[in-house]
Amino acid sequence: MSAERARLVEEALRTGTLSGLPDGHFIAGRFVASASGRRMESFDPGRGVAFASVAAGDAEDVDRAVEAARAALSGPWAGLSPAARGEILMRASQLIAERAARFAVVETLDSGKRLAEAEGDVSGVVRAFAYYAGAADKLHGDSMPLGPDHVGLTIEEPVGVAAQIVPWNYPLSTAARGIAPALAVGCTLVVKPAEQTPFTTLMLAELLHEAGLPEGVLNVVAGTGAEAGAALVAHPGIDHITFTGSVATGQRVMRAAAEHVTRLALELGGKSPVVVMADCDLDAAFAGVMEAIFENAGQICSAGSRLIVEEAIAQPLLDRLVAGAEALRPGHGLSDAGIGPINSPAQLARVADHVERARAAGNRILTGGGIVPPEACGGGWFYRPTIALARGADDPLVQEEIFGPVLTVQVVPDFEAAVTAANATSYALVAGIYTRDHARAWRFARAVDAGQVYINEFFAGGVAMPFGGNRKSGFGRAKGMAGLRSYSKLKSVVARI
Repeated sequence: MSAERARLVEEALRTGTLSGLPDGHFIAGRFVASASGRRMESFDPGRGVAFASVAAGDAEDVDRAVEAARAALSGPWAGLSPAARGEILMRASQLIAERAARFAVVETLDSGKRLAEAEGDVSGVVRAFAYYAGAADKLHGDSMPLGPDHVGLTIEEPVGVAAQIVPWNYPLSTAARGIAPALAVGCTLVVKPAEQTPFTTLMLAELLHEAGLPEGVLNVVAGTGAEAGAALVAHPGIDHITFTGSVATGQRVMRAAAEHVTRLALELGGKSPVVVMADCDLDAAFAGVMEAIFENAGQICSAGSRLIVEEAIAQPLLDRLVAGAEALRPGHGLSDAGIGPINSPAQLARVADHVERARAAGNRILTGGGIVPPEACGGGWFYRPTIALARGADDPLVQEEIFGPVLTVQVVPDFEAAVTAANATSYALVAGIYTRDHARAWRFARAVDAGQVYINEFFAGGVAMPFGGNRKSGFGRAKGMAGLRSYSKLKSVVARI
């Protein structure tokens, strides 16, 4: 453990907070109070108490931020070469790496996730900014052969002012995977972090300004979805919206975007299958399924929340999974706990309600299935790691996103039944398969409806691989060069010579 990491953990455990946290919106290159003067508290899910407060924004603050972003479009930012934009992003990557410990500890306090998980997120953010720093001068158009009398070419241009609505489960990494490519292309931004987790996004904005970003290029407005988020997605000054969140809220965002015909990318829910065939490496499958559902206490849109296992190995695998789940000890993210808390009391109640309805409907709960008493875990919001055997494919336990540490199990007789089960929900975000038969694995990759498929490992790929879903999981792609192009607009030019 580095000395800085140890110092920050000690301060957070001793005082319940950290000194020097941002407390205002970041607009036009500086921190500012809300126009209304209102503030809101942010809670440590591991303790269940507020650890800091921040400005609470509304439509007036959004107006200020959009105005700053639109002004910056025609300011010094517009005159920078793609290579110069890339240099700013690379400096930001280096600064994030230098301050990784602080970002990780703040992320743990704010979101509840275990420190090791937060540190992994920060490492991914360092990589994301480095990746898009290198990509900034690689986005180019094409030339078309129109004959001897004409020249035809295409130009990739920044889409303009991009709005981002960032979720609470991966605050820093989700913000970064939108901010970095948008800046690489030359857009300006207004970002609204989740009201539960505003701090690392605000810290990132200040750091990017330090790295050389001109004022107004990146603006962050803290506030609730109802007051700040709704105003942002409905604003006529926004040219593109990237939203990550629930299906119901995504539908409302789509309606707001339609009013001004605003471009839109949505990453919504998931009920992602992990198929385990009898010929798999059972050790690898066990480790992969455990990570797929219990990382970040299952609060991941792409969590492997449905285990589809071939009958021949179902019992041996389930025995190991039940033992593994029962060995996970809940605790504060800054401790050495095996699983962290649920982000909020509201989400904890939703998880508990899903499981209780499943129990009442006759689904068999193999382990877990209950809220951890606050007095047993330092006052925080914890749910026991849960594994449930589904009654059938149409059961809500199979069809509905729970967004917590709850693994649904479906036992199938063979590969064809596994593919059918994998495709039997309205979601299509990611899917995984464990098998030694690579021909079978590739048949699965073709047959399953998903934006990303993992073979013999879950959560693989990193920033270079495009990520996004189909059907009710949304549309559009983040990460990779596809993520870069989502913030550009194509112009065709034809010249007679």
